[in-house]
Amino acid sequence: MSRVLVVDDEKLIVKGIRFSLEQDNYQVDCAYDGEEALELAKTNTYDIVLLDVMLPKLNGFEVCQQIREFSNVPIIMLTAKGDDMDKILGLEYGADDYITKPFNILEVKARIKAIMRRMSPKKEAAPKNENLFLEVKDMKLDIDGHRVYIRDKEINLTSKEFELLELLISHPNKVYSREKLLKLVWGADYPGDVRTVDVHIRRLREKVEENPGEPKYVHTKWGVGYYFA
Repeated sequence: MSRVLVVDDEKLIVKGIRFSLEQDNYQVDCAYDGEEALELAKTNTYDIVLLDVMLPKLNGFEVCQQIREFSNVPIIMLTAKGDDMDKILGLEYGADDYITKPFNILEVKARIKAIMRRMSPKKEAAPKNENLFLEVKDMKLDIDGHRVYIRDKEINLTSKEFELLELLISHPNKVYSREKLLKLVWGADYPGDVRTVDVHIRRLREKVEENPGEPKYVHTKWGVGYYFA
């Protein structure tokens, strides 16, 4: 049974999401402010977090940022309709996806299932008791464990950052357009735009490059896209 944390200060919204997810056999925990959400995230293991931006005590961006200090759990931000800045900031702080309010609960469930599908093959990619690794230069990817090491030091990536890096490192020197990366990593039905890719590439570089301004791993082919050298 997959476990979901739903965070929103509007109790009717939380009640509706919880009821609908429980109908699909999800285990659902609820929080109504940022501090409560953070405490639940620290003491429990979740498969997905649905996180509203506007929260009392700690806002959604702060909660997302602090969760990223100890967990790579996929986070879907709930943002105000048409507020592009909230979407971009959510991605900057480490969110994997966003849904604008008001939303259809069927869309919420479809996004959750899409993330679950993308995550589950990774868990089953390698035989039991045997991890699959990719090693280039001083970087090592543990595909089964969804972990990245540089000079044996673990680098904390979100699930989307890891998927981007895994795709690029698996096809060295192949240039992917932003549109292609969006389709391959987020899915053909993802409603966001290519700025999502740019934000994640920038965050990825900040974590894996010694000098993000002069990257040695993830490069830009100006006017075309990104590639791993």
